[in-house]
Amino acid sequence: MTSNINPNNIDGAYPVAGQDNNSQGFRDNFTNTSTNFQYAADEITDLQNKAVLKANLTGSTLDNNMNGSLLYNAQLQQMTNTVLPLGTGTGTITLNFANGSYQTITTNGPITIGFSNWPVAGVCGAITLQVTVMSTGHTVTFPTAVSVNNVGIQGINTSTNTMEFAAVGTYAFTFSTVNGGSTISIAEVNKEIQPFNASSKSLASAGAADLAVTTSYFTTAGTATLADGVEGQIKVFTQTFAGSMVVTVATPGWGGAGTITLGSLGKGCTLQYTNSAWWCIGNNGVVFA
Repeated sequence: MTSNINPNNIDGAYPVAGQDNNSQGFRDNFTNTSTNFQYAADEITDLQNKAVLKANLTGSTLDNNMNGSLLYNAQLQQMTNTVLPLGTGTGTITLNFANGSYQTITTNGPITIGFSNWPVAGVCGAITLQVTVMSTGHTVTFPTAVSVNNVGIQGINTSTNTMEFAAVGTYAFTFSTVNGGSTISIAEVNKEIQPFNASSKSLASAGAADLAVTTSYFTTAGTATLADGVEGQIKVFTQTFAGSMVVTVATPGWGGAGTITLGSLGKGCTLQYTNSAWWCIGNNGVVFA
């Protein structure tokens, strides 16, 4: 903006020393000085209300609220995001966009996520949620608006938008929208959830199959158990010992006694947890009962 202050309308050589001076000159200087002071006060107040500051002005607090104005052609360095800890909770948890772009929650039961105060349509708003899952029985249900990119996310049932976790731990997801929250995209920030990676672990007799790894292999004979998994989860059993191992499955899709018997070295099978039950999708000599 161009300042209205005019330093040239004040006669610095008036009054002239050693002679009578017309009182109109005094009045002109006083009037112009007063007018310039008023311009200065108005423009300084305008700057105080609108300028972006590095620190608070004396007697005030810092508030660089940009009110949605466009900031462009800027180079950023050492930028941070506000973190909002939501503590420990269960039930409905509302993520308020106005409160911060990175929010954290620790579960002490199943939670249902809600959103509020998304920016208006036409601009992109995003919230990253870090969830610390304390029990594999704790699920996270997303609103129906979370409908973009949710297909294929491991552990999520798209018919209910409920996500199950095969292992306790900390998970992170970013939600974004460009239409004020009518539809919301979801992206996994963390690595792919461990049970679906190339991972394996020895399972001893009388042990429970670890749902946090893909493959359980046996180096001894005996019995073992398999608990319920999460939707779409893959579980592989292999017998690397000459004896026999019998695994009792909590919810077998094939019914019966719910057992699988790996009778000798080299036997193995692949199971998938679908529609709340384990189903065989690959078999090499394993007996199902």
